[in-house]
Parts: sequence; C-alpha cells; structure tokens
Amino acid sequence: MSDFSLNPSEKKILLESAREIITAYLEKRKPILLEPTGILTTNCGAFVTLHLKGRLRGCIGHIVARLPLYKTIETMAKSSAFGDPRFSPVTKEELDEIDIEISVLSPLYPAESPEDVVPGTHGIFITNGFHSGVLLPQVPVEQAWNREEYLTHGCYKAGLPGDAWRDPATKIELFTALVFGENDEE
Repeated sequence: MSDFSLNPSEKKILLESAREIITAYLEKRKPILLEPTGILTTNCGAFVTLHLKGRLRGCIGHIVARLPLYKTIETMAKSSAFGDPRFSPVTKEELDEIDIEISVLSPLYPAESPEDVVPGTHGIFITNGFHSGVLLPQVPVEQAWNREEYLTHGCYKAGLPGDAWRDPATKIELFTALVFGENDEE
C-alpha cells in the first residue's frame, strides 16, 4: 500500500459518502452523492467500520478489489450499518454518535511463515478448507495482542481452533491498509 495514498479531500469525500448512505437509508430517501474521479474510481478492497461511543457497532468489507473504491465504500457503509449479523441495525437515534472509519486494503500476498506477521502493520486472512476469517491491521493494536494472540484470534474468526495457524494446511495471507476516520486529525 506504500504507493497508494489518498489526500485529505479524497478521504473526506469517502467519509461523507459513507455517512450520507447511512443517513439517506434511515431517512428513506435517495442519497445525494458527489461524482467521484481519479483514484476514487480505482478498484480496491475496503472495510467500513462503525463505532458507537468507542465500541464496535458494525464492520463489513471486501478483501478483494471487485468495485471502484467509492462504490465499495457506499456498499460497505450500508452493510455495516444495517447488515452486520453481530448487531441490530443502526437507528436514527444513534446516527449522530456513530463514528465512521474506513480501511482501504492492499492486494493479498502469502506469508512465508507466521513470523512474517507484524501486528499493527499487517491484516491477516486465514483460510483452511472451507473456513476463512479476516482481521484488519488495527485490531491487534486495539486489543494489545502480540503476534501469537493475533494469529489465534484470526483462527477463531475463521471458525478454526486457535492453534490452526501452526497447521501447514492453514494458509495465512497478509495485506496492509490505509486507515482513516471521522475522528482523525488532519
């Protein structure tokens, strides 16, 4: 992700679009969105994370770049607010207290070994058979996890035993993310 960046204006457009999608859905109206240009039309994987009073309130994303970044953000904002199965849908009453965070992802690449995983730098995508799970790079920092704890929780997220990351049949893929949110200082 080192060659990918967004300027403050582009970040603002994505954050405002995410908020407008959620607001318009709650108000039962068509969203009013800016027409994106430039890098915002590049296909990128991304996640939209919602926090309410500092606690996770929803997080949905695509690891693989299937759509232009702006469209991925619009789709994931709605899914995070109203389709995350771990939470009830966001309400109008919560809207003003919701903080939006966006993670734009690099392409996946294989880890040569578990030692390649750097918590806080790498997101992890763990697969074994039909099981898979992803954790964003900021998660181990927020939870104060070391590498082993991070990999263990990645396995849990995939529905695997915590030590499955040691199994040669378990595939560990890495990615980096450009993370920004409404609470960031520019």
